[in-house]
Amino acid sequence: MNGPSRVGLVHLALALFALAIVGQAARVQLWQGRAWAASASRQQSTERVIPAPRGEILDGTGATLAQSRETVKLDVAPQEVKNRRALREALLAAGVDPAMVARAADPARRWVQLPGRYLAADVARASAMRGVYTTPIIERAYTSSEGLRRLIGRVDADGRAVDGVELALDSILRGIPGAATVMRDGRGRRFESPASPGKTPVAGHTVMLTINLELQAIAERTLADAVVRMGAEGGDVVVLDPVHGEILAMASERRDPNATAATALTEPYEPGSTLKPFIAAVLLEKGRARETDVVNTFDGQLTINGRTINDEHRASRLTLAEVIRWSSNVGIVQFAERLSPRESFEALRDFGFGTPTGVPYPVEASGTLREPARWSAQSANSMAMGYEVAVTPLQLAAAYIALANDGELLEPALVKEVRAPDGRVMFRHERRVVRRVVSPAVARRVRTMLLGVVEAGTAVRADLGSFALAGKTGTARRTVQGRYAPGQHIPTFVGLFPADNPQFVILVKLDNPRGAYVGGLTAAPVTKAVLEAALASRNAALDRGTLAASRRERALDSTGSARRAAVASQVAADSTAAMQSMDEDTSATIPFVALLPAPAPLRVRALPARAVPDVRGLSVRKAAHALHSAGFRVQLVEGPAGTTDPVAGSSAPARSVVRLAGTP
Repeated sequence: MNGPSRVGLVHLALALFALAIVGQAARVQLWQGRAWAASASRQQSTERVIPAPRGEILDGTGATLAQSRETVKLDVAPQEVKNRRALREALLAAGVDPAMVARAADPARRWVQLPGRYLAADVARASAMRGVYTTPIIERAYTSSEGLRRLIGRVDADGRAVDGVELALDSILRGIPGAATVMRDGRGRRFESPASPGKTPVAGHTVMLTINLELQAIAERTLADAVVRMGAEGGDVVVLDPVHGEILAMASERRDPNATAATALTEPYEPGSTLKPFIAAVLLEKGRARETDVVNTFDGQLTINGRTINDEHRASRLTLAEVIRWSSNVGIVQFAERLSPRESFEALRDFGFGTPTGVPYPVEASGTLREPARWSAQSANSMAMGYEVAVTPLQLAAAYIALANDGELLEPALVKEVRAPDGRVMFRHERRVVRRVVSPAVARRVRTMLLGVVEAGTAVRADLGSFALAGKTGTARRTVQGRYAPGQHIPTFVGLFPADNPQFVILVKLDNPRGAYVGGLTAAPVTKAVLEAALASRNAALDRGTLAASRRERALDSTGSARRAAVASQVAADSTAAMQSMDEDTSATIPFVALLPAPAPLRVRALPARAVPDVRGLSVRKAAHALHSAGFRVQLVEGPAGTTDPVAGSSAPARSVVRLAGTP
């Protein structure tokens, strides 16, 4: 039997080989087709994430505070580059460091990351070359000051919000990233796939804050200057609109260069005597006291529950209005005894103490307000004087809103408006009343008492002259690591401007100033400087039409005795040490002076006349106090002690100057 021929074997081998090829082709096409197609797609195309621009942050007038811009990050694969000379020229033209350009063109290197970020237009030539890879980056640019950056916050190098408003409103600001399919041809050139157009990124919402940029700049400059001049460790300024509850300015200054938080929201402190008007308001509201009610102040010293309480302004008897005017600790403690512990606690709670205000900031402090069950025997007295209570500057300023707008506590607002990328308004702030704390009549009566603090009390150095300012000073001892630090204080002044129809609630707080430390000598003049600069400014959030109706006229003599009289009245209220530092040039004792354009001359207007009281036989302090109570301003002159000009019993206009003879 003959076997297969050689030709037959060759044919069989060729047939089996052809069958194997067909089988493998079928296997690749039918069973592995999708896997190979995906592999080819990965080699020829890549998915690129397109970051979304963060929304802009604007101030209340529409000025830009923060915005995003698109930049690119460059990476180079030198072994893929065909024209290294052209690459070097393109990179040098884009401003890349020459040393990094040399590395990017070195064929011995496989991969080079170029530092920095570049505008896409600046590196367009380089990014079009083979071997150059671009990564789009959205950078955040801030046009605001360093002080305002504490409030706005920041984002990191990857565009993630880190702190401030950027973090609190990140879900609104960050937008929705897009995507694109990038193809690469046989020469390595890249282009977007026409078959897969990708997804367009959606920009974030625009957030308009209530901050007034010009008023913010005034507050920051004035605070920074005051901190340097007074040798303070820092300070805060808060300006609120009492009509709508909007935060118009919030400046924080600290010596620590690493401090990045808005400390007006994050650092509670004991407010001291600035808490006294709230006790007075509750007493009036509940009918437990009237402004004219008198208590024995024991010449400024009282021992109660084994604790001695002292006053700077020593008097034997004071009315409730005078207790606020002269910031009497002895007086307010005795008036506060007319309230039960529960009533005192509920009153301070209703004014918003012990609770965060709710502004969009990641780490707002709530402060401290302990319930009566946790009080000690001294707590009621301490709280009446502004101790054993911790508040943030914003909380305290927000509480004064209730006194400024006839008794309604408002929710402070930091965000004025939110707009979608297409311009639609998604949110607009509306005035929100938290609760009514006191009646309109009581709020007006308390404002009248606060007006007396500035006109003839502890805050005469905040007096603006042509506009009435109401307010309250406070000088609290400073705590360090839970203990009162000897010789360290936190002076504060909270003002309502103008007093009859407030447009601003302004708080100034300083941390441990050197030398003079009481609120009337430190925080009050800074408040005056801020308000004078705001009046001189054209866009500082003041309603000029309404403000004109609040302008007042005062009697001044040609030598400027009204100014010296105001300083002399402060002498009657300050400590003995402060009195001894006073010399003939009263401006030398003022620790902070703002140089502003001189105001227009004031017209003289006659005021209702009244009799000058007889102060013979009284000490200079008590004589000055009696003249202030009668509605006069006091100028100290040399002469027989107790004599006055005009003489006792004669008629003189209210708020006119009475010269008092004697040595302070």
